[in-house]
Amino acid sequence: MSYPVAVGEAKWYTLHTLPNQELKVKSYLDKFVALGDLKDYVLEVLVPTENVVEVKHGKKLQRVRKVYPGYVFILMHLFDAEGELLQAPWQFVIWETQGVIGFIGGNKPTPLKAFEIDRIKKQVVDSEDKEVLKVSFGLGEVVKINDGPFVELTGQVNAIDPERGRLKVSVSIFGRSTPVELEYWQVQRVD
Repeated sequence: MSYPVAVGEAKWYTLHTLPNQELKVKSYLDKFVALGDLKDYVLEVLVPTENVVEVKHGKKLQRVRKVYPGYVFILMHLFDAEGELLQAPWQFVIWETQGVIGFIGGNKPTPLKAFEIDRIKKQVVDSEDKEVLKVSFGLGEVVKINDGPFVELTGQVNAIDPERGRLKVSVSIFGRSTPVELEYWQVQRVD
């Protein structure tokens, strides 16, 4: 594909998508870049995600969570050298990509500032090979221990260490309050 006119500088833009359509939009755009239909206009498509670990019913569950739900970031040539909107990428990205609502900025898409996209990319790099623990316990909350030597005992949460994914729980053993350190997945909330 050749440029119909001289294109302007490639910039990062934000696409607003339908709920839970971010990865489908990225996949669709990546496919058409690979096929050559958008390769002259779209340089990169980004959906920032992170690994999240939750504890539900005493079991440790891992899932991927979108950092910015409802948004896809796209590095592309959207304007020509004179600042006029290029119709080919505009039409394709907005009207032919299922799940896209539009650009942030509407008919006059607003590019992200350099520091904004740098921060987003840093979040992506920092979250690689790390698990974010989703804390669902609060201080003073009563929990039941599901694993380890104190199984079936209940206690009160005295401290939460989200970095290590651990709790300090006071349990009553032989009539005395004893602090016990446990991992999130070893306890469950008492209803």
